[in-house]
Amino acid sequence: MRFPQDVTAAAERISAHIRRTPVERSPALEGSSGARVWLKLENLQETGSFKLRGAYHKLLTLTEEERGRGVVAASTGNHGAGVAAAASSLGVEATIYAPLTAEPGKLEGIRRRGASVKQVGQDCLEAESAARQEAEASGRSYVSPYNDPDVVSGQGTLGWELLEDIAELDAVFIAVGGGGLIGGVGSYLKSVRPDVEVIACSPENSCVMHQSLEAGELLDLPSLPTLSDGTAGGVESGSITFELCQGCVDRSVTVTEEEIASAMKAVISAHHTCIEGAAGVAAAAFLREPERYSGMNVAVVLCGANASLEVLREVLS
Repeated sequence: MRFPQDVTAAAERISAHIRRTPVERSPALEGSSGARVWLKLENLQETGSFKLRGAYHKLLTLTEEERGRGVVAASTGNHGAGVAAAASSLGVEATIYAPLTAEPGKLEGIRRRGASVKQVGQDCLEAESAARQEAEASGRSYVSPYNDPDVVSGQGTLGWELLEDIAELDAVFIAVGGGGLIGGVGSYLKSVRPDVEVIACSPENSCVMHQSLEAGELLDLPSLPTLSDGTAGGVESGSITFELCQGCVDRSVTVTEEEIASAMKAVISAHHTCIEGAAGVAAAAFLREPERYSGMNVAVVLCGANASLEVLREVLS
C-alpha cells in the first residue's frame, strides 16, 4: 500500500457517500489531567460505525462489471451493516454470511439495509469460510472486514479527517480488533505526521493483535466474552494489517471489562451520545493514565454506537 496517497484518494472517492463525523472536546475525560481531549464521533456515522468507510471504498473501486455480479461478506454486525448499506446505495446485490449463533437483532438490521443473510456454522470462522467459498464459486467479490488494501484505505480516511480538524494532534487512541481501522488511520498519520503517537487499545478478554505485536508474529489465540464485541476474535492468518500495525503502533495497551464499562458510562453521561464497547475501550485506555498526556492534544476515536439494549442496561446500571 502507498501512504498517504491511497488514503487521500479514498477520501475523495467516498466523500459524497459518508458523513464527515465531527470532533468534540471532552472535559469529562480530561478531568484534571492537563490534556486536551477530543472525541472523534464516528459513532454518528450512518450505520453507527466506521466500517461504512471501508465498505463504500471497496465497492467504489470495483468495476461496473464486478459490481453487477454482486458482493459477498461475512459479519455478525458492523461490517455486514456497512456492506449492506453501501451496496444498497450503489445498486449492488449483497449477501452476508453469519454464524447460527449471531444476534438476531443485528442480522435483522443487515436485512433492513437490503442485503440477504445466510447463516452457516457455529462461529465467525465457519461463516467467513463459507462466504469466501461462495464468492469464489460465483465470481462475486469478497469484501473482507479488514484484510484488504481498499478496505484499509477507506478506514484510513478517518485519520485524514482528524488532521484536518485537530491541527496540533499529538496522540490518538484507537480500539483494535483485526487491525483495519488502526492500520489505515495509523499508517496515514505516520506518513504525514510521524510525531503523532498511535496507541492501540484492546480488551484484556480478547487481545489477539496486542499479544501478536508483543510476540512479533501473528498468533492464533482464544478469546473470552467482552463488552467490546466489535473487536473480539482472532486475526486472519497472513492478514496485511499485522505488518501495518507493526509499522504504525507506538504503544499497545489492554483494559479490563470494568474499565470499559466505566468509560462507556462516562462518555454516554457527559456527551449524551450512544457508544458501543469498542469505543469504550479507546476511552478507557486514555483514562488509565491521562496525566501522561498533560499539555497535549489527544484524540479518542469513538468507533461505533451499536451496543445492544441489554449491554447498555448493564453498563448504565
